Amino acid sequence: MSACKTLVRTSLSSLECKIRSRRRKFSSISLGNIRSISANSSNLVFASFLSRNRGLGFHLNRDPSRSYGCVQGVISLETSDCVGENVTSNSVLELPDDSVKETVKELLSNNDDVARLMKMERRSEIDNGSQFAQQSRWFPYLDKFKSGSMFMNSGEVIDAIDPYILDVRKERIREVVKNRSYSVCLVIEGLTDFGNVSAAFRSADALGFQSVHVVSCDSTKRYKDNRHVSMGAEKWLDIELWNSTKECFKVLKSRGYRIATTHLGMDTVSIYEMDWSCPTAIVVGNENSGISDEALELSDLHCSIPMKGMVDSFNVSVAAGILMHHAVCDRVSRLGSHGDLTLEESQILLAEFSLRHSKSAISIAHEHAKRKSGWPMPKL
Repeated sequence: MSACKTLVRTSLSSLECKIRSRRRKFSSISLGNIRSISANSSNLVFASFLSRNRGLGFHLNRDPSRSYGCVQGVISLETSDCVGENVTSNSVLELPDDSVKETVKELLSNNDDVARLMKMERRSEIDNGSQFAQQSRWFPYLDKFKSGSMFMNSGEVIDAIDPYILDVRKERIREVVKNRSYSVCLVIEGLTDFGNVSAAFRSADALGFQSVHVVSCDSTKRYKDNRHVSMGAEKWLDIELWNSTKECFKVLKSRGYRIATTHLGMDTVSIYEMDWSCPTAIVVGNENSGISDEALELSDLHCSIPMKGMVDSFNVSVAAGILMHHAVCDRVSRLGSHGDLTLEESQILLAEFSLRHSKSAISIAHEHAKRKSGWPMPKL
């Protein structure tokens, strides 16, 4: 037994020396390389031990599919939720940003933080004293990205950032944009459990909803927030915060939405009888008290999910997921697809997602604008 331990320690020391000498050439050591340390049975046992111990961080090597350029000191790539994507040794990697500011609780407590999630210039809604400017079809972004005193259009933004995003990641973003829609949005009124808010965000992103509104979220409540519940979905959504239900509904109606509040009552319509091809804002309410009286009064219709069991309600995040899923299914059956952006809108949203891809994407866009304007480039 003592001899076995000595052999293991010797093998570990040998392996450590090899890792140090090849650190700049290899990002990982394959299982095959581990097995080639020694041909005797004892070292094969050691290799088996390493393969079981994932904490040592050994991964299977994969040949890179292509090379990626980089600008030193400016460009980095985000690696979170890019399963299966390969990065060559000349790429600069940026770790996912899991700072406190990005938790859903902190995000919804600060309107400025939410606004900073959105990169392209947005349409302005001017209050003329009685009503907001009417839009024939709501899409929030202009074809402009501001860089200092200059503006870049979506095509220029994509051209600038595209070379620094992995091909598999670009394809994923394109597919997401293809299935996005602003025609149906989610409104969360008065939720105080940030776990429920996070779960609703995650469902909205997964089902192709781009627009989510949060009304009067009480950040003083002591609820435990977990970013793993939302899986970072808030990064890809357009989130708008409102201080009052009246203000939120006023703006949504000016954008052409009908307001559908979830409610159990005599005047409710089953969600299965609704035409979800019409622009609709789905409203879910507080975990305990449900939709507020003000929201019920200001809404255009009340809808409900038919219940077949002994209980008469769903968890609010589950209800939101069911509502959104049925809306998508109904839209697909009526329209052929849930995603309904025009080619121009798709390109603008693609530019928006490219800018959100990583913090360095903004730097890349700004450097591209400087080169375009002929400004002196900083020394790297």
